[in-house]
Amino acid sequence: MSDCATRLAESITDLADGMLFVVTGAGISAASGIPTFRGSEPDAVWKVSDEEMATFDYFQRDPVDQWRWYLQRFESVDSARPNPAHGALVELERWQTARGGRFQLVTQNIDTLHEAAGAKRMIKVHGTSERVRCSRPGCDFGAPRGSVHREQVDLRSFRRDPSAETLPRCSGCGKPLRAHVLFFDEYYQDHDDYRFDEVMALAREADLFLFVGTSFSVGITDLLLRVAVDNRAPVFSIDPAGSPPAGFSVTHLAAAAEELLPDLSAALTRSSSEA
Repeated sequence: MSDCATRLAESITDLADGMLFVVTGAGISAASGIPTFRGSEPDAVWKVSDEEMATFDYFQRDPVDQWRWYLQRFESVDSARPNPAHGALVELERWQTARGGRFQLVTQNIDTLHEAAGAKRMIKVHGTSERVRCSRPGCDFGAPRGSVHREQVDLRSFRRDPSAETLPRCSGCGKPLRAHVLFFDEYYQDHDDYRFDEVMALAREADLFLFVGTSFSVGITDLLLRVAVDNRAPVFSIDPAGSPPAGFSVTHLAAAAEELLPDLSAALTRSSSEA
């Protein structure tokens, strides 16, 4: 491992019963075939689509087109499988908790790869691809608490003929359904499933922050970095092409997560067995 990776391993080892707080972004799922949003690859989402697509305003103006777009996204997510980075974080969680430490994973991703790999202590702060919800706030199947599993929604008619008449609709009130994700023009507190207050409360207890595959371009990363400053907690970032955000003390490891994290997990396990 590199000097920075060795420093990360030593810092995690020194946590003892402290909390390791891991934040993942789209980069961790790139090796599973899911395009990142702002990465350098040609199929990065915001290189081929307009960010306006992921707004509630756009849903209200053209729900049919937004549903077409999200179904394409969901198809790429549904066919993906966890890569070694997801598995290594599961091993890291087991290792940290087995020695009496604390571990928390917060993912910005809507895919289901972390849970498929076996993650336990995880919060999906931007929602999830496996659920949808009513677009009418206050409905039992809408914000702030409701949603339904996407497999319970019959999308066959819409797939055959995308139109206003075939839009998937709420079984409770008849309003159009929408993706169960945080749109750019919405707030983290809009739905209980995002668990935003819990995320921030846990972050204030964190002793070390590890960001994996994130561009630091969304609100939650900035908020968590500010908590890290208040905590005087060390911050590491694993990303092959990115760079740490200006104004914060972040140790950047320019490496692929699917390569570095398994090495890190193996090194920690080995050091424990030799102790």
